[in-house]
Amino acid sequence: SLAQLAGRTMLRLRGHAPRSPRRARAHGTLAPKNFDARSSLKKLYKPQVPEYFNFARNVLDAWTEREKRGQKPQSAALWWVSESAPEVRWSFEELAFNSRRAANVLCGPCGLRRGDRVLLLLPRVPQWWLLNVACMRTGTVLIPGTCQLTARDILHRLQSSRAKCVITDESLAPVLDSVASHCSSLHTKLLVSHKKREGWMNFNQLLRTVSSDHTCVETRSDDPMTIFFTSGTTGSPKMTEHSHCSFGIGLTVNGRYWLDLTERDVLWNTSDTGWAKSAWSSIFAPWIQGSCVFVHHMPRFDTTTVMQTLSRYPISTFCTVPTVYRMLVQEDMSRYRFPNLEHCVSAGEPINPEVMERWKASTGLDIYEGYGQTETVLIAGTFKGMEIKPGSFGKPSPAYDVQIVDDACKVVPQGTEGNLAIRVKPNRPFSLFTKYTIVKAFVVLNPAYKSTDYDELTVELQEHVKRVTAPYKYPRKIEFVDQLPKTVSGKIRRVELRNKEWGRS
Repeated sequence: SLAQLAGRTMLRLRGHAPRSPRRARAHGTLAPKNFDARSSLKKLYKPQVPEYFNFARNVLDAWTEREKRGQKPQSAALWWVSESAPEVRWSFEELAFNSRRAANVLCGPCGLRRGDRVLLLLPRVPQWWLLNVACMRTGTVLIPGTCQLTARDILHRLQSSRAKCVITDESLAPVLDSVASHCSSLHTKLLVSHKKREGWMNFNQLLRTVSSDHTCVETRSDDPMTIFFTSGTTGSPKMTEHSHCSFGIGLTVNGRYWLDLTERDVLWNTSDTGWAKSAWSSIFAPWIQGSCVFVHHMPRFDTTTVMQTLSRYPISTFCTVPTVYRMLVQEDMSRYRFPNLEHCVSAGEPINPEVMERWKASTGLDIYEGYGQTETVLIAGTFKGMEIKPGSFGKPSPAYDVQIVDDACKVVPQGTEGNLAIRVKPNRPFSLFTKYTIVKAFVVLNPAYKSTDYDELTVELQEHVKRVTAPYKYPRKIEFVDQLPKTVSGKIRRVELRNKEWGRS
């Protein structure tokens, strides 16, 4: 049955129970709880990828059942605090209940169907987590974005993704209204607020009126689940698509080995909700392990608030960027005690060795670096039990075969500078992103169609592709050209078309 499959999948990913007491220290931090420091992570990491997988059903609902049967410690799934609002603590059962209602909002009043795309622009509020899970339950494709996006940024994302629904709060609603008329695919605007706004449906109000009964859609492991826009360092931001298994199972390597989480841990990740790191460490990695996700709303970053939060709450694992650590060690850290803090990790940029030294001198804990990209899960990192070398982000993740290669993709000798490469042949790692989704068609018209209205022809071609392939596979952009670049043998030079589209010479 699906329930049995869910249980088997989760147990295989979780592996054996902790072998050593939590208080045993090794290399300035607690000893690993999920593996022996001397073990080969490559041998331990043996994920199973079933044909059908949905994180909400196979993992979150499985934790709910364990909670009901008393097989899980009494701890929150989501613990949200704010200086200006009451604290929220949801068990996995409460998360499931509320996310099913959120799913009914999406597929009911909002009229969304499996494969439709949803642009989500919310700060660190509980509804952000509900809507992430609701999209999984309905099979809609989530597109998270930071609340710092400008009107131009939002317009680009809406037009590129052809999102049918946008969800945001009062602060960004006026910005959405200023660009919505330029987005023909946008059908629904959903406002997360206690107030009403003309032209918008109100999520908070609808959530109170819908049923909590919802059957999770049956998604294949390789079905699209989420799309992140890259930072755009090589042209316009590109859409990076992840499947239900690439993050939902792939981030086991982060949660189990790098973060070393268990059901008793409380993880605080400070990442903005618009970045892939928030999906990594505020959803998938901790909830795969049954850990508590801690969130401090904190609209503006404040070092004193961070230090007080680490002191007051039972946070066992802290994940933030080097810039934050650099700011924190400039505080008078002797004023604070962190009795529950056991493991500190960092990602996003290289961390200064001096910052690591000062942090350890004040807390007794090392900072473990990790490296990955929007397109991947953890590529490399320092894991508990490893010697931390300043300037190094550790060793390859067990999820990948990582090598240093030259420009011809040949592995270089040890000690030689080169490029970091992931092996994708003969077996492509399932935890890699599926593809860059700016699907665009370049069309050469025969003489009979050259006088046709191009806008009407674009819609006709898009509808044709929807009918003969799948609704979500149609080209979002169509450009009519006189000819296509070809090789001497007559093959289309797609690289020239990509370079043309992304503005590279």
